[in-house]
Amino acid sequence: MKINLFIAGILTVASFPLANAQAPSAGAPANRDPSEISGVGNTANFSQLVNQQHGSMQYFGKVVVDGSGLPWNPVPVAVVCDGKTLYNTVTDAKGGFGIMVDAKLPDSEIVKTKTDLGRVTAAQLVGCKVNAVLDGFDSAPVTIANRDVTDSPDIGTIHLHQNEAAAGSSISPTTASAPSDAIKEFDKAHSDEIGNHMDSARKHLQKAVNIYPQFAEAWYQLGRLEETDKPDDALNAYRKATAADPKYTPPYEHIAAICAVQKKWQDVLDATNHALQLVPAGTPQIWYFDAVGNYNLGHVSVAQTAAETSLSMDPNHLAPNTEQLLAVMLAGQGEYQAALDHLRHCLTYMPPGPNADLVKQQVAQLEKMAPPAAK
Repeated sequence: MKINLFIAGILTVASFPLANAQAPSAGAPANRDPSEISGVGNTANFSQLVNQQHGSMQYFGKVVVDGSGLPWNPVPVAVVCDGKTLYNTVTDAKGGFGIMVDAKLPDSEIVKTKTDLGRVTAAQLVGCKVNAVLDGFDSAPVTIANRDVTDSPDIGTIHLHQNEAAAGSSISPTTASAPSDAIKEFDKAHSDEIGNHMDSARKHLQKAVNIYPQFAEAWYQLGRLEETDKPDDALNAYRKATAADPKYTPPYEHIAAICAVQKKWQDVLDATNHALQLVPAGTPQIWYFDAVGNYNLGHVSVAQTAAETSLSMDPNHLAPNTEQLLAVMLAGQGEYQAALDHLRHCLTYMPPGPNADLVKQQVAQLEKMAPPAAK
C-alpha cells in the first residue's frame, strides 16, 4: 500500500491515497500566528488547548526562572505521574499556567473502548509532580495535593534553576554579552510583539542584530516573526542564530519544520539530530519532525519509534499530527485495525477543518480494509 505525505503550513499531515478524494491544498492561512502551530510563541497552541479543556476542576500555578526573567516564549509545563506524562500545557506571558480536568471521565464517543489520553480526572492527578520544561534548566516541581472544589486551586510556584552542565539551553549567553543598545532594541521588539505591532518588532530586531550580529536570541525571534510570510528569510535567521550559538536550542525545531515543508528530509534530520544531541529527552515537536524525516527517508522503524515517543510525551496533542503519522506507518505495514483505532482517536481531539475531513476519509477507507470482525 503506497503512502503519501501532504504538507499544510509548517505541520506535516500524513495521508492515505484516496480513490475519490484529494488532499487539502498546501499552505497555512496567511494571517495565522506561527506560534499557534509551532508550539513556540506567545499564543502557542492556545486555540487547541482551549478546545481540549472541558474540565470541571481547575488548578493554577506559576513558573519563575531564578536569577533572570522568563524567556519570550511560553514555557512548557508537564504533569507527570509514575514517570508518565498525563497532562501538558504552556505558560502565558507572565509565567502563569492552568490545568483543567474532568471530575469523571467517560470513554471516547468515537473509540468506545479507549479513553482519550488527553483528558484525565482530578483524582488521577493527585500526587503527581508538575514540572516546567526549559532546556538548560532544572525544575523544582510542585505536587498536586488532594482537594475539593472549595479549596484554593493554586498549586504553587515552580522554580527553574540554570544547569551549568547542560549541553544545550533555551537561553543563550550571547544575550548577556550583547551591548546595551542591542538589548534596548531587543526589549522594544518584545514589547511590540506583545502589543501585536509586528512590523515594528521586526525593525527593532533587525537593528539589534545589526548592532550585534552574534545575538542568537534576536536572530531566532526575527526568524519566528518571518516564518509565516517569508519562510526562506526565517530559515536564514534561524541558521544565523545557531551559527552564533550552536548550543541555543529553540531554532532547531523551526529549521526542521521549514525543511519539512520544503521536503528537504536530510536537513530535517540534521536539525532534529542536533537538537537531540543537545537535549536527549527531546520535545514532542522534535520527536515528531524526527519521525517525519526518517519516514520520508525510508527509515520506517526509526520513524515509528520517534512518533511513539512524541505521542507518549504529548497527552494534550501539542504536536497534533503525530498520531495521524503513526497511523500511516501502521497501515503501511498492514496493521489496518491499529491504524484505524489511532485515526478514530485523532477525531476525539482534532478541531474541525480540512485535516479532520481528511482523517474521516482515511477512516472510511480503512474500515473497508480492516477485518470485518474487528470493526
